[in-house]
Amino acid sequence: MKKIAVIGAGTMGNGIAHVFAQSGFTVSLIDISQNSLDKAVATITKNLDRLLAKERISEEVRNITLTNISTFTDMASGVKGVDLVVEAATENIDLKLKIFKQLDELTSENVILASNTSSISITQIGAATSRPEKVIGMHFMNPVPIMKLVEIIRGYATTDEVTQTIMEMSKKLGKTPVEVNDYPGFIANRILMPMINEAIYSLYESVAGVEEIDTVMKLGMAHPMGPLQLADFIGLDVCLSILNVLHDGFGNPKYAPCPLLVNMVMAGKLGVKSGEGFYSWGHGTKELIVANNFKK
Repeated sequence: MKKIAVIGAGTMGNGIAHVFAQSGFTVSLIDISQNSLDKAVATITKNLDRLLAKERISEEVRNITLTNISTFTDMASGVKGVDLVVEAATENIDLKLKIFKQLDELTSENVILASNTSSISITQIGAATSRPEKVIGMHFMNPVPIMKLVEIIRGYATTDEVTQTIMEMSKKLGKTPVEVNDYPGFIANRILMPMINEAIYSLYESVAGVEEIDTVMKLGMAHPMGPLQLADFIGLDVCLSILNVLHDGFGNPKYAPCPLLVNMVMAGKLGVKSGEGFYSWGHGTKELIVANNFKK
C-alpha cells in the first residue's frame, strides 16, 4: 500500500493525513470545503514546524511530508488509484453510510475501506457496501500525531487478512494497534465515556466542583487530565453522541447521558471548540467557570 485517501479535513482527518504523509505514504485529503482543506494544511504545516524547531524531524522530512499531501473537494478525483481509504468525517451514522456507499462505487473492489469512527458499528457501515469483508475500523486517538494507540475494530464480516494488513500498516505509522470486536463503544469509549458521564453526574449532584473532580482523578488516579477537562477537549457533543450510541446499543440505563451534559450541548457549550464547556478556553488559556453556571 502506497496511496491513501483521507475523508474529512477536521481535527482527526488532518492528523491522520499528517502521520500517513510523514511515514512516506502519498495522501489525498478530501473534504467538501476548500476552506477546511486550507486550514488542515496550515495546521499540518504548523505541527511540522513545531517538530522541526524541537529537532524531532529534519527540514527534509518536513518538506517531503507536505509534498506527500494533495487536497481535493471532489471525492471521485481524490480516491482515484488509492489502496486504502480512511474516513474521518463527522460522527454521524447517516453521513458515514452515505460516504461508504459512494466509496464502494468509486473505488476498486480491492480497496480497503476504514472508518475512524469512535463508536458507530463497523458491521453496519460495512453492510452499506458490497465488500463488508474489506471494511474495518481504524480509530485513532487525538491528537493523532502524538497518541500511539490505534483501535482496530473488526466488523462481523471483516477478514483476518484485512485485519492483519491494517494492524501492520498501523505499526508502520509508529502506532500501537489493538484489535477489538465490533460492539457499541468498542473498548476505548465503552470504558472512558461512562467515567466522564459519572464525573458529570458528580458535578450535577453537587458532590464536588469542576476543579475538585478533575484534581481527584489527576492526583489520585494518575490521569494526565481530569475527566471534565478531557470532555471539553473531546467535545461535549461528541461525548453525548457516543453515550447515546452506548445507551441505544445496550439498552442499559447505566449509559444514559447526564441531564447536565444534554443541557450544555443544547446550549452550545461544547468545550474547546466553542470556547466554553466545563472550562472557558479563551486566548488559549484554561480558566475555571464558576460552578453556579452549572444548573440542573
